[in-house]
Amino acid sequence: MHRLPPTNGAPTLQPSRFRHLIEPTALLLVLLLSLAAGAFVWTVDEMREGETMLRDRQWLLALRVPSQSEHLLGGAPALQLAREVTALGSPWLLCLLVGGVAAVLMAMRQRRLALFILVSTSAGASFNAALKLGFERTRPDLVPHEVIVTNASFPSGHAFGAAMVYLTLAALLTLRLELRAPRAVLLGLAIGVTLAVGVSRIALGVHWPSDVLAGWAVGSAWALATWLVANATGWFDRKDRPDFSD
Repeated sequence: MHRLPPTNGAPTLQPSRFRHLIEPTALLLVLLLSLAAGAFVWTVDEMREGETMLRDRQWLLALRVPSQSEHLLGGAPALQLAREVTALGSPWLLCLLVGGVAAVLMAMRQRRLALFILVSTSAGASFNAALKLGFERTRPDLVPHEVIVTNASFPSGHAFGAAMVYLTLAALLTLRLELRAPRAVLLGLAIGVTLAVGVSRIALGVHWPSDVLAGWAVGSAWALATWLVANATGWFDRKDRPDFSD
């Protein structure tokens, strides 16, 4: 019978407790997190120096009819589509989505994971609100605002929220799918929705493009940081299964 060498009372490291910190997935998350955080810092620096204004104006007007900036390219159908797409990043819809997912997880007896999602997304929303208060950038005034807005412009809350929520929830599902094709499709859908929501905010005239870029960057960074913490601590790898003992 194979015996483990004596440890003389010294504590031993359990590889299963620390393997998540060095696996390729964790290293990829760190790389992507660094890139997203760097993109946000670069955008903030450019915005504060006024370097984004020329490009902001050009890209905002690029979605408008030439010499008629009050009209969106594509007319009324495009405007209606932009309004419907932007609703996918609405704080109310995202709260309902996160709350619904958490409720389902609670019903499946996966309470720790449900709590993790609620806490991480709530903290992210608070962080975005703090950023808006800190920068206090005014909304674009080149074109009409096609939806009602009440707070500051930088970074885009819709872009941030979409990136944070959809990417995080997609990760929860992809890490439980065995086949690569469904995982790729699910992540592609999450990324596609996130991008569409950001573009819709520009089309509706309520955000500068740099606001949206910053929202994408910091929202993705927050989602990646959440994934990294969950991966490092084993939250996503726990094989929590529904309890049908009742």
